[in-house]
Amino acid sequence: MDQIEKNKVEESVRTHSNGQASKSQRVDVMKTYKLFIDGKFPRTESGRYYILKNSDGDTLANVCKSSRKDFREAVVAARKAQHGWAAKSAYNKGQILYRIAEMLESRKAQFVSELMDQGYTSVDAQSEVSASIDRLVYYAGWSDKYQQVFSSVNPVESSHFNFSVPEATGVVAILSPENVGLIGLVSTIAPAIVGGNTVVVLASSTLPLSSITFAEVIHSSDVPAGVVNILTGERNELLSHFANHMDVNAVVYCGNESSEIQKIQELASLNVKRPLIYSTNNWMKEEAQNPYRIMDLQEIKTTWHPIGQ
Repeated sequence: MDQIEKNKVEESVRTHSNGQASKSQRVDVMKTYKLFIDGKFPRTESGRYYILKNSDGDTLANVCKSSRKDFREAVVAARKAQHGWAAKSAYNKGQILYRIAEMLESRKAQFVSELMDQGYTSVDAQSEVSASIDRLVYYAGWSDKYQQVFSSVNPVESSHFNFSVPEATGVVAILSPENVGLIGLVSTIAPAIVGGNTVVVLASSTLPLSSITFAEVIHSSDVPAGVVNILTGERNELLSHFANHMDVNAVVYCGNESSEIQKIQELASLNVKRPLIYSTNNWMKEEAQNPYRIMDLQEIKTTWHPIGQ
């Protein structure tokens, strides 16, 4: 318990020393925003946090500042979960994404409130939450279709059938957009996991509240532990770890900083991981969703099968 929480408890004890509860003097139980790793909600192992304030200077939350060790543990969880997740049927993965959308719909008011706390207008907050729900439904619909669209039977001269099919890349590290609180997070996670990948995501450091609340939605939506892992913290501290970890197969960077893009591309080359740069400025537009985002994180496997006589 930090000093702020101790002070609140001591004040509460003093004001209620006569045993009578007074609603006007009640101390609210504030939400603790933790990390989401392997289906659990741990605090950062470093014990560090940063204070998130609103435009009036009021404290909104103490937000965990993830460390390199937190990231490593998230990658271990993602790798452990990846095979089982990829082995699930396309229909089942689509069901689970639709379930995430259902749970997000049921908590829509909470997400709108959190976005407004971070500076959104009511209209913008409601639009972003609605768009996030719709985007999950969109990718849920593609779950059992993208393989058909992007697979092929290839003509060959020998007496063989030759098939090319997309398969999951593996573990994907995602640096989500800094300028949006929810839609960017959803727009990067959904196409990655619907294709059988598992993800480790660094949420926006300036708009982080919705990320951990979204993790609570993930937790209650039949998503196996380790498939989605969400961290909060400083991008400039964690960027290099996301890009050079040897058990990460692809890294998705959302932003326009040329120095960060160059660093991502250089470090990703160390183990030939795939760097994807999304410079989208408006994640609300339809251009931010398409089946090619799924294919960005797929490998093409080609199989030869002899034709019997």
